[in-house]
Amino acid sequence: MISVAQALDHLFALAVPLGVEEVPLTEANGRVLAHPLQARRTQPPFPASAMDGYAVRHGDAALGAVLTVVGEAAAGRRFDGVVGPGQAVRIFTGAPVPDGADLVVIQEDTRRDEAQVTVTDAQSGPGANIRKAGSDFAAGAMLAGPRRLGPSDIALLAAMNIARVPVARRPVVAIIATGDELVQPGEEPGQDQIIASNSYGLHAMLRDLGALPRILPVARDNLASLDFVLGLAKDADLVLTIGGASVGDHDLVAKAAEARGMLPSFFKVAMRPGKPLMAGRIGGAALLGLPGNPVSAMVCGTVFMAPMIRAMLGLPAAPAPREVVRLAAPLAANGPREHYLRARSGADGVLPFGRQDSSLLTVLADADCLIVQPPNDPARAAGEEVEIIRLQSFR
Repeated sequence: MISVAQALDHLFALAVPLGVEEVPLTEANGRVLAHPLQARRTQPPFPASAMDGYAVRHGDAALGAVLTVVGEAAAGRRFDGVVGPGQAVRIFTGAPVPDGADLVVIQEDTRRDEAQVTVTDAQSGPGANIRKAGSDFAAGAMLAGPRRLGPSDIALLAAMNIARVPVARRPVVAIIATGDELVQPGEEPGQDQIIASNSYGLHAMLRDLGALPRILPVARDNLASLDFVLGLAKDADLVLTIGGASVGDHDLVAKAAEARGMLPSFFKVAMRPGKPLMAGRIGGAALLGLPGNPVSAMVCGTVFMAPMIRAMLGLPAAPAPREVVRLAAPLAANGPREHYLRARSGADGVLPFGRQDSSLLTVLADADCLIVQPPNDPARAAGEEVEIIRLQSFR
């Protein structure tokens, strides 16, 4: 067996970035920006009023000053003249500040009487209530990449006058559940059968990660069926198998994949849940073989599959992020394998569930994090610190 860290190193070596495609700005949210982008304009492109009020010369804005209103400036419609001594221009938020003016007196600090306005409160120095040209960004400013784009990034790109965005191509992931005991949700299982739940949980996780997952037919526990379904995955960037990766008489995934030319990378990882894990390359695709127990599959999806997908999208190759928190209850000593315990966080710290069996999806559904317990870790008392991996990002 290899360690979790060693397994991740192998997987990152298999996770080749997939190239770049260009999409409209309206389709870029959630995608990974492939490289930095330069702003094509300055924002704001001119000194702009931050408030409704009057644009004046600072020297004319003494308390009680009476100024003559000589025009108006609105957003999208500037005042073309110059503000002279004793003059004011009615101005609205977002409008260009007229030449000659260096202060906007807000409307609440004035009293208007037809063509004249009186300053009714003391004013700040020059530049008050004016947004300088380029105070947000200047032409040529960079939006860093690669990065996953969110709504705020989309608004920024729009302001930069970028209509099409270079993004990382999304990895196509073929999901292959294996086992004679499996039927799809909605089908009527036989007396000895169960529902193929793992495929759907991993499909949801992959969608959240930005991949393009597709669920293939269940591969039965024979080489002919496994070979047929593996053939359906020939256009995938990642082949994700579930079950059949252990050493039992019916665990045939490795044998079927090697018959199709798979170059193995590793078998078995020193962790729980999830010891029967394998990886390799098959044709032009990476292959990741997850264990069949539902919780094991989802935990390994979090620990291994998610970082692998991020690397394929061109994001930094890094393990799932961890946080240090306090235990809300004692934790028993760990054995020789790294342990990922389902847990829930609260005001008193993080509380591991009492039942940690790798078949219990109800426990996983109630968990919001995984406590990461190192190999041979001693017993921990309530209040001691532990590392956790958050699960909310996959909800």
